[in-house]
Amino acid sequence: MKPKEIQELIDFVANSGLAEVNIETEQFKLNIKKYPDVVASQAPVYSLPQVAQQAIAPAAAATNTAPVAKTEAPVVEAKSNLITIKSPMIGTFYRSAGPDKPLFVNVGDEVSAGKTVCIIEAMKLFNEIESEISGTIVKILVDNATPVEYDQPLFLVEPK
Repeated sequence: MKPKEIQELIDFVANSGLAEVNIETEQFKLNIKKYPDVVASQAPVYSLPQVAQQAIAPAAAATNTAPVAKTEAPVVEAKSNLITIKSPMIGTFYRSAGPDKPLFVNVGDEVSAGKTVCIIEAMKLFNEIESEISGTIVKILVDNATPVEYDQPLFLVEPK
């Protein structure tokens, strides 16, 4: 099963009334469970200036995403010609195939469509993530061996 198919199945379960889906074949076993939404309570804010209140409210309501993606968002807006390579799934981001292996890409490297730029481990499966565009890697937005979310920006690429 391909990563895109797994993500489509996850999206289907999330949007349907199903609570759990189990798929088992000779090659793999897949179990997707939908947990009830957890509502976080917001701590009261006592006599803070208006600017501080505006900064705290979005932070308290935000989901648990990698802070790197939030700090890099202004860079994308400043250089609108850059294209973002995003994570197609939830998992752990790796820049190389192993600790003693060379990195797939570095800042300044030329990539072409179809070239592997990283690996994302999901459920003990290592999925090679390929570039869909040709260009130059301008910035790597995620640290090695850190968790990533679906659709999280991974790389900024300046197209050719």
